[in-house]
Amino acid sequence: MDVYQRLRAHLDSLPGGYPATESGVEIRILKRLFKPDEAELATHLTSRPEPASVIAQRAGKEQKDVAEKLTEMSRKGLIFSIEAPDRPAAYMASQFVVGIWEYHVNQLDKDFLKDMDEYFPALAKEAFDKLPQLRTVPVGRSIQAGMEILSYENLEELVRKQKKFLVAPCICRKEHQIKGGGCDKLMDACLVFGWGADYYERNGLGRRITLDETLEILKKAEEDGLVLQPSNSQEIVNICCCCGDCCQVLINLKRHPSPASMVSSSFVAATDRESCIGCETCIERCQMGALSMVDGAVSLEEKRCIGCGLCVSTCPSGALSLKRKPQQEQMQVPKNPMEALAMRAKAREAAKAGLKDKLERHSAM
Repeated sequence: MDVYQRLRAHLDSLPGGYPATESGVEIRILKRLFKPDEAELATHLTSRPEPASVIAQRAGKEQKDVAEKLTEMSRKGLIFSIEAPDRPAAYMASQFVVGIWEYHVNQLDKDFLKDMDEYFPALAKEAFDKLPQLRTVPVGRSIQAGMEILSYENLEELVRKQKKFLVAPCICRKEHQIKGGGCDKLMDACLVFGWGADYYERNGLGRRITLDETLEILKKAEEDGLVLQPSNSQEIVNICCCCGDCCQVLINLKRHPSPASMVSSSFVAATDRESCIGCETCIERCQMGALSMVDGAVSLEEKRCIGCGLCVSTCPSGALSLKRKPQQEQMQVPKNPMEALAMRAKAREAAKAGLKDKLERHSAM
């Protein structure tokens, strides 16, 4: 097995996955991004941050050479690093999405995007079949008085807990802009916090902003009808502000017959048809096609609703509201990013075991 096949298998072993395809487009992408020696070294990194000394020992190489190469790879967006002045730098493998792909927001060209367009359906299937990396939370104005909402479901509360704020261009909108399409919505819409913000700042992927600027971006995102998707843990490291025109997650999610079953969201919309005035504002704002007009009033297809609240926040007659899903329909939200990685890895292992069992039973027939 050559080094790029080994790297593909290694990335696929990570919680985010990196599945093989018949066309081999995933190998073309890796050859575009990684030099052979970088690909080889990347196979020795794990999902946990480790110092160069540990990685060098595992790879059987000199620590000094490995440390220099890891720093270079981190700057190129091939791996993730945590760097602080009072401790040795630590390096960890980066998932392809969310991760390596987003770290190349400033290095897009049409050939790269052509390969990614071919590969995204395979990545999307991998994402939706396992524990989601992102979750959907209600936009601020859809949260009504007396509504039960947990602290990690309230974005403003989560944001106010952060100490470092950074905004980067939305890679999905930038991708569509390069291809001559997409939308005119908020471009600087990828919010990153904490050690994620440190990494983005070191690599020139975004710009530092204040708490007030962060809250203003979230307000503008709601006005633009963007779905708010923080990282899928109670402690967030990023927030994506997504639209159905450009976001690869939402585009592929909309193709699914039951988007509600594929996302981590605790809420679903509810309708009061008698209060509906038929303005159809909600239909324009729904990214999943969950709403339609039936006999002059709004009608909801619950299995398509992802609980974003965009329809609720602009309904002039109060005909729409959010309600909490039954407990058995809510996905567990990991406590922190490391627990999220562990849970996602466990979900992938279970899915692979189920597929293996299915294939064995089929071959025995």
